[in-house]
Amino acid sequence: MKKIKNFRETIISAVLLLLLIMVTSLTNAQVKYATKDDLNLLVSGTSTLHDWDMKAAKGECDAVFTFNAKGDITALTTLYLTVPAEALKSEHSGMDKNAYKALKTDKAPTISYKLTSATVIGNTIKCIGKLSIAGATREAELMATYKLNSDKSITVSGKKNISMKDFNMEPPTFMMGTIKTGNDIVLKFDLTLRK
Repeated sequence: MKKIKNFRETIISAVLLLLLIMVTSLTNAQVKYATKDDLNLLVSGTSTLHDWDMKAAKGECDAVFTFNAKGDITALTTLYLTVPAEALKSEHSGMDKNAYKALKTDKAPTISYKLTSATVIGNTIKCIGKLSIAGATREAELMATYKLNSDKSITVSGKKNISMKDFNMEPPTFMMGTIKTGNDIVLKFDLTLRK
């Protein structure tokens, strides 16, 4: 009789656990989003002559978000962003050429970020991941804000301060070394992800 009671309790526990898993999966849905060339990347820096910008509008991003039953984002589980380094353009082809040399585009044609963990608080996402520039990969924290749009797309934006030397890059020089760029740059991104 005791064995039957224990068996019955085990079955009831298993059924309750299965129901809990089913309810959780119904209230938390993972949805894959992506973008292709629907992004803007801006790299800004300084030089001994003037500040400078390089912009890119090409690249790809894949992400997986978790939504609760109310439709709020509760987690970011996957994120991979890649941008062709030579998609970055300034208003001066000579600057572009020197920047590509510093970025080592002949050996490292892309700039990429791969998420390792993320925390969602309100409309802010704190991302920890691997940032690869000029063939060097470093752990980097990115802070981003997001907005859920009426068409169910997600707009994400943020910025990151970067030291070129952290990625083994020599800050570019121009005009036979008379104009030098600063070591620190700011990477700003704005992209729209769709299902």
